[in-house]
Amino acid sequence: MRERYEQFSFPYLFWLVIFFLIPVFVILGYSFLQRNYLGGVNFSFSIQGYKDVLNSSFFRIFVRTIVISFMASIISVVLALPVSYYIAMSKYKEFLLLLVIIPFWTNSLIRIYSWIFILGNNGIVNQLLRDSFEFERGLQFLYNNIAVTLVLVYTYLPFAIIPLYTAIEKIDKSLYEAGMDLGCSKFQVFTKVLIPNIQEGFRSAFIFVFIPSLGTYAVSELVGGKDSRMLGNEIARLLTTAKNWPAAAAISALLLAVVTVVTIITIFRRKNDEAR
Repeated sequence: MRERYEQFSFPYLFWLVIFFLIPVFVILGYSFLQRNYLGGVNFSFSIQGYKDVLNSSFFRIFVRTIVISFMASIISVVLALPVSYYIAMSKYKEFLLLLVIIPFWTNSLIRIYSWIFILGNNGIVNQLLRDSFEFERGLQFLYNNIAVTLVLVYTYLPFAIIPLYTAIEKIDKSLYEAGMDLGCSKFQVFTKVLIPNIQEGFRSAFIFVFIPSLGTYAVSELVGGKDSRMLGNEIARLLTTAKNWPAAAAISALLLAVVTVVTIITIFRRKNDEAR
């Protein structure tokens, strides 16, 4: 039986090696090659790519990316918790879960452009403000860090809802009744029974939002300004405009290192919790 499962797992292992491991090693290899000023690389060892990106400008973009991704992840988890709880307790959970994943049926660019239509200088919100308060000029809602964070939350919120819903769904409902029998209010049951038992769901929800937010390109490109550029935008600039492929690969390698560290910390935290 075990040998049969191993045979079925081979295609998945092959897929993982071809489309994940090999591209990662290619990127790491390119980061240590010499830049070709016409584009591409010269196959000579060099660490100039890392020297080109390890400067104050890159550090600002790196910190901005971490902060925006962290804020988007925290806000998504906070918003997802009551939604996940309501879905888990509802008798229409299948329909509500369908509503959560429906946005994925639409192209992400269309959803981002919809926020431009809503928050732009001539968008719906500014039109309402002009009509209600007779503003002469619209308010600047777009092209800043707040707009990027808002659209990231909107884009990746389902990634936080689903793991939290799964964690809440696994809890034995009799624990809630036991808490009520012991004199806890509904709020105390929520904070003392529910929250401690879904720590793994919190971590998964945070990771599922934080990691894709780190590498986002379209959101910050379309609704962010010049002071809202993130690592994804810098990688695209180095590949297309600056023609500095080793520097772009170096940023990708550093980003991969951050994601790896966060994932390892999450795994160890999970093992420690299970040991307890």
